[in-house]
Amino acid sequence: MSQTPLMPKATAVWLVENTSLTFDQIAEFCHLHPLEVKGIADGEVAQGIKGADPITSGQLTRDEIDRAGRDPNYRLKMAPPKVKLPEMKSVKRGPRYTPVSRRHDRPNAILWLIRNHPELKDAQIIRLVGTTKTTIQQIRERTHWNSASLQPMDPVTLGLCSQIDLDFEVQRAAKDRPAVEAAESGQTLLPAEVSTAAERHGDEGFRDMSPRRTNEEEKIDVDSVFAKLKQLKRTEEDEDV
Repeated sequence: MSQTPLMPKATAVWLVENTSLTFDQIAEFCHLHPLEVKGIADGEVAQGIKGADPITSGQLTRDEIDRAGRDPNYRLKMAPPKVKLPEMKSVKRGPRYTPVSRRHDRPNAILWLIRNHPELKDAQIIRLVGTTKTTIQQIRERTHWNSASLQPMDPVTLGLCSQIDLDFEVQRAAKDRPAVEAAESGQTLLPAEVSTAAERHGDEGFRDMSPRRTNEEEKIDVDSVFAKLKQLKRTEEDEDV
């Protein structure tokens, strides 16, 4: 992988002014477009930029420039560094940095995360909004000094984290969450012994829904009923005569 000069445009300005290299050679070495190098030569681009000598900075050698000047097809190569810097080791990612102007919104974002995503752990909330475990605990227990004024607000809308980061933490928390027990999920099916009990015991499981007769109705004599009917019939015949 080719390296780029420390100051590409300033280096291109110096090469245009002090060498006879072609625009393509300078453009490829400085990772610029040939038309941009042509604009530097015409004075239309990089006005006011002072040229940077790549020989003094150790990025090119005089022999390399002379060799490229003799052969237009030759491409400049960066000079090997005199001092080799050690490779930077990957640093473990710490809590997210929150701008000062957004720090007063963090309690509202924490409250939103606690209410809408209770499965998130404290460490995940810390990674999302850059807070502390003490603050999260105070908001959970409503002992925060500003608990009365807190309003749940989406951290993505507040600009404290991205939607991709939030979705990643939510999915990660869902994988770590244990399976919900059947008793916690609501009603369940009854055992077969209970659901088929009425069938085995016949009609014992059915309730008699017919209207119950009172004791007075049960004591009524059938003959007295017919006697009353005969009296009514005679009364009607007398009225007809």
